[in-house]
Parts: sequence; C-alpha cells; structure tokens
Amino acid sequence: MMDWTDRHCRRFHRLLTRRTLLYSEMVPTGAILRGERARFLAFDPAEKPLALQLGGAEPAALARCAEIAEDWGYDEVNLNVGCPSDRVQNARFGACLMAEPALVADCVAAMRAATGLPVTVKHRIGIDARDSYEELAGFVETVAAAGCRSFAVHARKAWLQGLSPKQNREIPPLRYELVYRLKRDFPDLEIVINGGIPDLDAALAHLERVDGAMLGRAAYQDPWILAEADSRIFGAPDPLQTREEAVAALLPYLSAQQAAGTPVKAVTRHILGLFNGLPGARAWRRHLSEAAARPGAGPEVVEQALERLQEAAGRRAAA
Repeated sequence: MMDWTDRHCRRFHRLLTRRTLLYSEMVPTGAILRGERARFLAFDPAEKPLALQLGGAEPAALARCAEIAEDWGYDEVNLNVGCPSDRVQNARFGACLMAEPALVADCVAAMRAATGLPVTVKHRIGIDARDSYEELAGFVETVAAAGCRSFAVHARKAWLQGLSPKQNREIPPLRYELVYRLKRDFPDLEIVINGGIPDLDAALAHLERVDGAMLGRAAYQDPWILAEADSRIFGAPDPLQTREEAVAALLPYLSAQQAAGTPVKAVTRHILGLFNGLPGARAWRRHLSEAAARPGAGPEVVEQALERLQEAAGRRAAA
C-alpha cells in the first residue's frame, strides 16, 4: 500500500508475526531504475520473508527490476495489476493492465527470465464493464501460461473512471465467489484472496476455499490482529503475548533509527492503531501524534504514550 507499508511499518509488523509474507509498497520501475534506489529498496533483514511489489508495463524494465530485487535479497517479486489510481493509469500500469492480458503475460515472462525469485501477480476481478468471470478466467489463464503460478485477487472490480481509489475499495461489491471459482477451475495455481478481510477469523474461513488470504488496511489500522497469525495460521509460537511487549520490542529500533537521522514520527505513525478498541487508545494516539512531531522527539514519546494510555484506562475503570 503506497505510503503505508514502508520499511518502518514492515519492521513493526514483523515484531508481531514471524511467518506471514510482508509486501513492500508498490514501487514504479522508474523509481528503481532512475531514482534513489536505496530509498525504495532498502530493508532490514528482519523484515523477511518480504515481497517487492512493482508497478510497470514495460517487460524490459520490469525484468531489470526483478533482477535488482533478487540482488537486494527480496523473496518474491509481485506485479501490481490492481491499483486504480489516476496517477498509475496515466503511467499505463496498475488495474488498467487487466485490459491487456497478453502484455501482462509478456511482463511476467520477462521477469521470470531475469530472476529465480517467484514472480506473482496481484489483480482485480475485473475493470469497468469487463467484469465477467470468463474475462477474469481468461486473464488468469493467459498470465499463467507465461509462468505465473500465484495470483493475489482483490475480489472487487475497479472502475477506472468516476471513482477514487478509496471509493474503489468500498463501492464495487465484494464477490468472493469468483475467487473461489478461480481456485476450483485452476487447482494447480496458488490463489490468494484479498479485499475486505477484517481479521484472522475471516482469513481462516477463506483459507478453507483458497490458498492464502491477504490483509491490507485491516492489519494496518489494527495491527494487533497479526499477533496470533503465527499460531492460528502456521501452527507456530506467537512472538509476543501483549501489546506492551510490542512497545518494548520496538524501542531499540526507534533508538537506532533516531541515531541514523530518521524522524521518530516516521516510525510512530505506523503504531497509532496498536491499542485500537481498548480503553485509553485515544490518549495513546493523541500523544504519539502530537509529541512525535516535536523537534528532537525520541523513543521516550512512545513510553510516554503508553503511560497516558494506562492513566486514561485507569480513570475509566475507576469511573
């Protein structure tokens, strides 16, 4: 998710779950080939397993970026064919590529030739009036023929004109049954379902029908839902037992980032939802939002925010 799942977000989420696959923000090929490469590709090894999500439509450029991703140590390269924003459309990539399955197949083939990493595709169930199951299945069949074995399918279509990206996440109805049907019709492919999945209970229900479930904004807005993913999804021990342990585990990273010149707010913006739904959560968010933006702020603002939360929770309990 652009501007959301940056390296600081992923480092925090990795404290909560060791086994889930994390994704980078979508990075346009031009940013890697002509921009500040380290700015877009650098990550902490602790974030792995980690996929680099690319935006682009030129096979040669995507191939070179896939090669670079392998050199940098990523575990997967994912081509985004689902983003409906105007900016992305103007660059001729994202969801509009669903209208050109042969081009997507060429991109996948070029990427696979350039890297030994898995090359996967994230896409919608359709775009505009092109929303029949037959067109969706044709898209998957064409791209699979180029060697893609894993598809992450957002179970909403995208309207490329007339709706904002936010509206495209809310207005088109979710049609999970189409994703289930893809898995039935393409049993040898890995089909991962995406879109509107609020928690692990819902993810587990989907996993009875498909191979994977992708959590996006739900995991960002309420990150603690990831804290039981290792035990409930993978049958492995969870790394942390309480939110307070998550705060303590993050402090060394905050200190290291401050020493490297990173503003503390660049990290703390990703933990605002850690206590969502609990007494004192508002005090936690308020203190982080205000104190982390002050000049010279350091890791102490997180400890202070935790104190504010506990004080507010205590007052509520006393009342």
